[in-house]
Amino acid sequence: MAFTFCMFSIRIIYPFFLCFFLSNCNKKSIPQAETKTNIYEAPKREMRGVWVATVENIDWPSNRNLDSDTQKKEFKTILDAHQKTGINTVFVQVRSASDALMASRLEPWSEWLTGTQGKAPEPFYDPLDFMIKESHGRSIEFHAWLNLNRGKHKTAKTIAADNIIKVHPEWFYEYDGYTIYNFGLPEVRDYITRVVVQLVRDYDVDGIHFDDYFYPYPSSTFKINDDLTFKKYPRGFAKIGDWRRDNIDLLIKQISDGIKSVKPHVKFGVSPFGVWRNKKDDPTGSDTNGGSSYDGQFADSKKWAKNGWIDYIAPQVYFTTYFQKVPFETMAKWWTNHAYGKHLYMGHAAYRVGIEHSDVAWKIANQMPKQMRIIRQNTPYVGNIFFSSKSLIKNPLGFTDSLKNNFYKYKALQPTMPWKDAIAPFPPSKIYGQKDEFGVKIFWENPKTGEKPYQYAIYRFKKDERANIDHAENLLQIVSGSTNDFTDLKANKSMIYTYIVTSLDRLHNESEGSARIAFEK
Repeated sequence: MAFTFCMFSIRIIYPFFLCFFLSNCNKKSIPQAETKTNIYEAPKREMRGVWVATVENIDWPSNRNLDSDTQKKEFKTILDAHQKTGINTVFVQVRSASDALMASRLEPWSEWLTGTQGKAPEPFYDPLDFMIKESHGRSIEFHAWLNLNRGKHKTAKTIAADNIIKVHPEWFYEYDGYTIYNFGLPEVRDYITRVVVQLVRDYDVDGIHFDDYFYPYPSSTFKINDDLTFKKYPRGFAKIGDWRRDNIDLLIKQISDGIKSVKPHVKFGVSPFGVWRNKKDDPTGSDTNGGSSYDGQFADSKKWAKNGWIDYIAPQVYFTTYFQKVPFETMAKWWTNHAYGKHLYMGHAAYRVGIEHSDVAWKIANQMPKQMRIIRQNTPYVGNIFFSSKSLIKNPLGFTDSLKNNFYKYKALQPTMPWKDAIAPFPPSKIYGQKDEFGVKIFWENPKTGEKPYQYAIYRFKKDERANIDHAENLLQIVSGSTNDFTDLKANKSMIYTYIVTSLDRLHNESEGSARIAFEK
């Protein structure tokens, strides 16, 4: 049956809706029941992320000898795959060891990108600028993931002459084959802060992200050689462990302040090891028996969230619900109670699903869906990040299908950060519509006042369904603020729909519904 579009007298009301009659005008339509949404199954706001690792070519590029066009093609394929799954944020490693997957003014090109550290891509392009634009074009947030502690990776084959480890070798110590920054030196903290701030200033990133490498993981074989630095800059500390934690505190605070001074909207977050501290060592710790980031990597990430130095925390809870020493559910509940109003993104070990492991529960197909249900029943809960991209794309034990068809079936807006910005933008001023051979096309005009929206959200409702934009299943699409139209290609010819458009700012505060035009008999 061909589309029949019926227009009658127009009545303008506020807030505005746009109703399209996508059925024969003489045919009586059947009222559609409103779909009920379980908020634990389909939250309207949720950060859905994946880590894209570049060190050792884990995820991208697939090897060090690709030309620029092939690199671009690979990255677009990665984004397309994750977009189909429902991912709305990528955390891409752009600094793995004092190197850069960008045209950095401070650090050399990464060997994981071109095969030789310091060698630019051929033909030349700026990978970071490219990746950001491709991500934003798909309404996917881009967080630049930087390694904090490595001057040189143990598997690195080349070191550029201008790498900081050659310019300032006195800033580093050797540990298990790695060259590691000495965070006790003020000049080291200043340098790393300068790297971050320069990146934020030069690129349109949505966030800055650090993983779990603060001080190196403890070893009975290797020693952190910073005793002389401790003696030179003790700052009143009697114990070297407390001093090391304070070094990281100073660095995190310094970076946080630097980001805010350049672009206040840019998010800042960290992804520590899953256990902050065990209860046996600290009464405020978790009821677990494993290593801890507080004692092992000297990272007091709980303090950073409490003090407002970071905007989100993404603990790597890479354990199953059956792992007795550190059960997933125990950690999920503990972190929920210690996010201090900041965003909590649970880090999941997608790379362990279905593999041979000492914890045989990774072979159970419903383990990851079980983890998803556990954390969605905890508040405040606002997101997940999966390690890593390649593993998730492989669809281990069908889990990626479970995300696409169940947990991420409906689109989701990013959670807001009211401590950064809580002012909603103005709604679109006008909305129009027409049908064509492809579907229903709607148009809208920018708000008459206020800043131009960063994005627009489009909602669709069936006839007689209450137009509630708080329900995730009604969110049809999120588009860039640079566009003012959208074509609904999935409109059912036999249905009658209502559309609403809202404005979103850079931090995803949402306006009221768009101005309404009702088409009536």
